[in-house]
Amino acid sequence: MSSEYDGRTVDWGKTSADYSTWRPNYPDRFFRVLKSLGIGIAGQRILDLGTGVGSIALHFADVGAIVTALDISAGQIEEARRQAAARRLDAQFITSSAESSGQPDASFDVITASQSWLYFDSKRMIPEVKRLLASDGVLMTSHMYWLPRRDAIARASERLVLQYNPRWSHANVGGDVSVLPSWAEGHFSLDAMFVFDEMISFTRASWRGRFRACRAIGATLTPEETEAFDREHDALLKKIAPEQFSVLHRIDAHILRLAV
Repeated sequence: MSSEYDGRTVDWGKTSADYSTWRPNYPDRFFRVLKSLGIGIAGQRILDLGTGVGSIALHFADVGAIVTALDISAGQIEEARRQAAARRLDAQFITSSAESSGQPDASFDVITASQSWLYFDSKRMIPEVKRLLASDGVLMTSHMYWLPRRDAIARASERLVLQYNPRWSHANVGGDVSVLPSWAEGHFSLDAMFVFDEMISFTRASWRGRFRACRAIGATLTPEETEAFDREHDALLKKIAPEQFSVLHRIDAHILRLAV
């Protein structure tokens, strides 16, 4: 299923192969901090919204949590199920919109949304989260993104993206993180948050795959346009980057409780 973003049709299913192969999961430090805050432990009932190919959901399943994961893209869910089967992990992956999950009331200890909340309709999503969370449950939203203003390779790759998709709204992100997201005000209180920067390792091939898997390219452009971008990106990286390099990323997370 496709959606609209930046004035263009976005179909994440078109990127599923590249997404699962090349898009890096959060570093180990992210999951260690979450565990110290009580998220991602054995037996915990976790619902992952906008799961994509299930990267976070599969990590939680691997540590023994009881995981349900939703995504509106059938292609993404199919790839997530394939990954779960390959790793012999028990997690339930469902093709569904986050706003109409169909899950029982008060059935989850933790609801997570990794790099996906911006795609949801907050006016519908907030009541759904309130309905689904157990009385002492928490909502965790998180992000992991490169910092083009501080990393030359990321900045050059973004400039090329904008030649192919000028309306891409994620370009030139500064990395500012608010204490409480504006959409959460009046609905949730901040339980905890953290932010840190980390260098993520890539090869030229994996960085190309990471960009093919992003919204502005593989999920939006035609296959022919994506192929043309990838060829030009390959040529660019051969000029500006060694075969192996690292790119500065910012990782953030907010853990929210229902306001009382």
